[in-house]
Amino acid sequence: MTSPPERPKSVPDRLSQMLHKAFALPIETPLFRPLLVITTVGLALVCAYAYAAGWFSPTRLTPKQIIATFNQDFGTHPGFRRNHAKGVCVVGYFDGNGSASGLSNALVFGASRTPVIGRFAIPGGNPEITDASSPVRSMALQFQQPNGEQWRTGMNNVPLFAVKTPRAFYEQLEAARPDPATGKPDPARMKAFFDAHPETAGAREWGKTHLPSSSWANGTYYSINAFQLVAANGDKQFVRWAMVPELAYTPIDPIIPKAADFLSHDLEQQLQQGPLRWHLILTLAKAGDVTNDATQSWPADRTTVDAGTLTLNQTVSQDDGPCRDVNFDPLILPHGIRPSSDPLLAGRSSAYSRSFNVRTREEAEGAVTQTNNAQLIAKKGNP
Repeated sequence: MTSPPERPKSVPDRLSQMLHKAFALPIETPLFRPLLVITTVGLALVCAYAYAAGWFSPTRLTPKQIIATFNQDFGTHPGFRRNHAKGVCVVGYFDGNGSASGLSNALVFGASRTPVIGRFAIPGGNPEITDASSPVRSMALQFQQPNGEQWRTGMNNVPLFAVKTPRAFYEQLEAARPDPATGKPDPARMKAFFDAHPETAGAREWGKTHLPSSSWANGTYYSINAFQLVAANGDKQFVRWAMVPELAYTPIDPIIPKAADFLSHDLEQQLQQGPLRWHLILTLAKAGDVTNDATQSWPADRTTVDAGTLTLNQTVSQDDGPCRDVNFDPLILPHGIRPSSDPLLAGRSSAYSRSFNVRTREEAEGAVTQTNNAQLIAKKGNP
């Protein structure tokens, strides 16, 4: 009986045989399967990078574009935040009273004290701007829980946001860019923007009827976006929060001229007289309340909970204060607090991250330059 003729080997088979022989590998050692896996993983990484870089969607809005727009509107100020560039660090603590512990299992809502680092600021990317240049004031806080988790929140003294999407915010920045001839936004461009974005009506109307506070110390600061609290039993509750001052609100007098840094000077003087306190007020949404649109308010009859007292007792320059290296990303949340589906939250988070990375790199480059200059002077002497 004769054996069947041997089938001719395919090219891959011949190549495999050559490689096994060249590297003295056992014939059962797989060669092409690992290579296929490595190639597939590599392609997946390249595709993921291309997607993240926007290669597949060149018109997609990116954090880089948003930050570049701040630079175009306010100029480039290396080492400073691209928005809220002018501000001051504050330190203190939060005393939770336990009233919100049934709504959330976040430790900050227990009956305990939590250290806080904060920052007061005014909007815009120019750190040299006068405090009276904008009616908007902001308070940003970082709560450091004992389990290592942090809660960071950035709030404004306006309860509503002007727009509801990052794209609209970007368009607002474009429309508000100062005209080189006047140094002010072009009224026609602003009108066109507002006409195209009727959702801005609520915030604009609020601004017309509410004078800003005379001080950072007597202002109320709102979370703007909605968040979701999660209780230990899994129950969920959408909320917005506000820091309400114990000091009585006093409106700014628009007639009296103000010094360029009157807000920071006033805050320092207030703290020299004693600590300043705010109450963390949670407003509970009802079914049907909009939770993904910061341009829409909730009815005034919603239940509120006083979750505790914020005490601030010291200001520190932002140049080297504890808030300098804090990115008040609203998506850094402890267990027990979750973001809503509001698209502004992701937009704020990514833009803050971009701003943080840019300014810290600039600080590092500046430090290297100073060191090199100092070494050069030490070696050669002052010119």
